[in-house]
Amino acid sequence: YNQRLSLDLQFDKTFAPGWRAVMADRLDVNWPAQVADQHGINTLKEAYLSWQLQDDRIVDLGRVNTRYGVATGYNPTDFFRTGAIRSLVSVDPGSLKKNRMGSAMLRGQALWPGGSLTALYSPKLADQPDAAAFSADFGATNSQPRWLLSASQQLTQNLNPQWLVFAAEGQSPQLGFNLTTLLGDAGVAFVEWSGGRSRTQWSQALQTAGNSAFRNRLATGATYTAQNKLSLTLEYEYNGAALDDADWNALIRGSPVVYGKYRNWVQYVQELPTQQAMFLYAGWQDAMIKRLDLSAMLRFNLADQSRLSWLEARYHWDRVDLALQWQLNSGNTGSEYGAAPQRAAWQALVRYYF
Repeated sequence: YNQRLSLDLQFDKTFAPGWRAVMADRLDVNWPAQVADQHGINTLKEAYLSWQLQDDRIVDLGRVNTRYGVATGYNPTDFFRTGAIRSLVSVDPGSLKKNRMGSAMLRGQALWPGGSLTALYSPKLADQPDAAAFSADFGATNSQPRWLLSASQQLTQNLNPQWLVFAAEGQSPQLGFNLTTLLGDAGVAFVEWSGGRSRTQWSQALQTAGNSAFRNRLATGATYTAQNKLSLTLEYEYNGAALDDADWNALIRGSPVVYGKYRNWVQYVQELPTQQAMFLYAGWQDAMIKRLDLSAMLRFNLADQSRLSWLEARYHWDRVDLALQWQLNSGNTGSEYGAAPQRAAWQALVRYYF
């Protein structure tokens, strides 16, 4: 039986014409301790200054949690997710993106009717991650120089594509593309892709020599929203740099040490361990009664047929949220979800807004 107290601090204040300060911080206190008698872990999610030079020109400086991608379960264009999770609050993808650390960067944005252009540079600030409870942990988010360019332009009322170019020190540039389109009045189809020359995840995780080749990553699917506020998302996920079915099954049967190194690396960079997966997500606002939200998620690994199932019921009062979550990991020993230390888990959460 584990207990957790989480404190969220969010600050967004305009303090002079054109100037804005943003800060978001989260402190998780756990009983019993999760790591080496360390009961608490603090996550500095964001802390930056924003300067609006003109109505259509904005510059940001500091730690920014920049999120890219139109898919729900897997985002190939979310290039700044590596090393960003300090404390795992929930397996819900939305929670993972919201409660992670941003990267220190200088970001500039230009806006025009129907489109935008963003350029950012994220410098190297430290060599290694820092597990200390109250560390800003720039070694996890800023261990190498990186830059990104993104541009979007609305082509029609239903088409608004986005193009990205990302590069990091010692790596080939990666291209990205996001597109959504309406399917009638209640459906949205989406495709998210990234590609570029890179080594396999296996060679990166085990730090072995590997041939660099052009590798694709993809997430595509559709979301349907009914009139009763029930939303269903089905998503296919592909990672060309991950292990194929044969190599994954060989890894499961091989050395536990090597298996652990690969799984730990994949978790750190938040990538798929195998090439193909399916994702299903359902959300129902005001389910049956007002202020009650129900959510359900299923992740399915197509290589080993293991599954992660997750359910949440959340009730909202004016200043309090009460949530009950259930998670089940199913699969053979050594499979992606069958290897989880806990097969089933319950979690109750209370959130109070000051």
